[in-house]
Amino acid sequence: MRLNKDEIMRFVKDNNVKTIHLSFCDIYGNEKNIEIMPEELRGAFELGIPFNVSEVKNFGEGIYRNLVLHPEYETFSDMPWRETDDRAVRMFCSMTYADGTPFVRRGTKSLLKQALEEADKSGFEFFFSTEIEFYLFKLDENGNPTKEPYDNAGLYDIPPEDKCESLRRRMCLAVEKMDVFPNNTFHEAGPGQNKITFNYNDPLTAGNNVTTLKAIIKNEAANSGLYADFSPKPLADQPGNGFHIGVSVRADDGTDTKTAYALSGMLSHIREMTAFLNPFEESYKRLGKLGAPRYVSWTSENREQLFCVPETVGKYRLAELRSSDSTVNPYLAFALLIFASLDGIKNELELPPVANFDMDTADEATLADYEKLPNSFEEARSIAMNSEFIKQYVPEDIIKMYLKL
Repeated sequence: MRLNKDEIMRFVKDNNVKTIHLSFCDIYGNEKNIEIMPEELRGAFELGIPFNVSEVKNFGEGIYRNLVLHPEYETFSDMPWRETDDRAVRMFCSMTYADGTPFVRRGTKSLLKQALEEADKSGFEFFFSTEIEFYLFKLDENGNPTKEPYDNAGLYDIPPEDKCESLRRRMCLAVEKMDVFPNNTFHEAGPGQNKITFNYNDPLTAGNNVTTLKAIIKNEAANSGLYADFSPKPLADQPGNGFHIGVSVRADDGTDTKTAYALSGMLSHIREMTAFLNPFEESYKRLGKLGAPRYVSWTSENREQLFCVPETVGKYRLAELRSSDSTVNPYLAFALLIFASLDGIKNELELPPVANFDMDTADEATLADYEKLPNSFEEARSIAMNSEFIKQYVPEDIIKMYLKL
C-alpha cells in the first residue's frame, strides 16, 4: 500500500498496530530488524532510530559508533503472518551516521543507491527481474532440518507428485499482501526444489522484493513443519539453488541501443565479481554442474550458458545472468552489474561472438576460446583481490569481509 508518512501514522492508530518492524540487511543480504512501538513512529520519521551496530554479525564487527535507521515510508506493508490481535507492519530502512552521512562503508543498499546515481548521471535507467530457487526439507523429531526433500517431483511436475504446489501458492498470496507481486512459480528439477520469479522492477524495489520473499518463504515453510533451504548445493547429486538476474538498461529516450555494450561490460568483469555473486565455498560445487554455467559466454538460445539474451527488442530487452546463487545479496549484485554495464557502455566494449551451441557437448578445441568462471572460492577471491574494477567501486570493508581478509 502506497501511503505517505501522515497516512502511515493514521493507519497504525486506526488499525491498532502493536509494533513497527524497521528492517535492514547485513552485508550478505540477511534481513535484520528492530521493533518499535507506535508511539515512536513520528520520531523515527523525523529523526531516525539509533541502534548499536557493533554486535550485528557480518556487519558491525569493529564499528563502535551508533548508526541511525531511517524508515522508507514507500516500503510500508503489513506483516500477514502475524495474528490479528498482534498486528505488525514493516518498513525497510536506510542507514546513516548520526550526522546524516549515508553508511556506505558496509551498507550494500547505500552502494546500490550510489550506482543508481552514477547511472542517472550517465543518462541510463536499469531494471531487474529475479528468479529465486530453494529446497523444502522435512524436519526431524526435534524440529531440526534434515536433508529429506518434501517430495520427489521434478521440473514442472503437478500434484500429486508435486506436494509443494499449495505451499508455494500460500507463499505467493502472503507476499502479495505485502504489495509484492511474483510473476510465476513452479516445481524445479530437484526433489522438493521450487522457483518463484519476479518481473522487472527498479533496482531498489527488486532488492526489497527478494528480501521480503525470502522472509515469507521461511515463515510459511516453518508454519508447515518444513525448512526452506537457499544454500547453493543442498544435495550433492541434485541441481543447486540458482538466483537468476535479468538486467535491462534503457537510455533516457527509452531506447535499448546500448544493451550490447552493457552486456560486454558484465562479461568482461564477471570473473572479478564472482566472489560477491557466489560468496561461499559451497557455491562452487554448483557452478558447471547440472545446468549451472561454467564458461564466460552468452547466447540467444541455450539458457544453460552464463548469459542468455533472447532475440527480442522493446522496453525490457534483457540479459539474464545465471551464475549467481540464492545466497547472493541482491543489493550488492545489482550495484556491481550496474557499474559493470556502465563501464561497458562508457568504453564501448566490443561484444564477443554469440555462442549458440551446447557447451556440455562441445569439443575441447571450441571450449578453449572461452574463459572459465572461478573453480573455487579461493580462485574467485584471488581474482577479486587483484581487480581494479572491484577496488574502484566496492568499499574496502565489504571487500575485506567478503574475501575474508
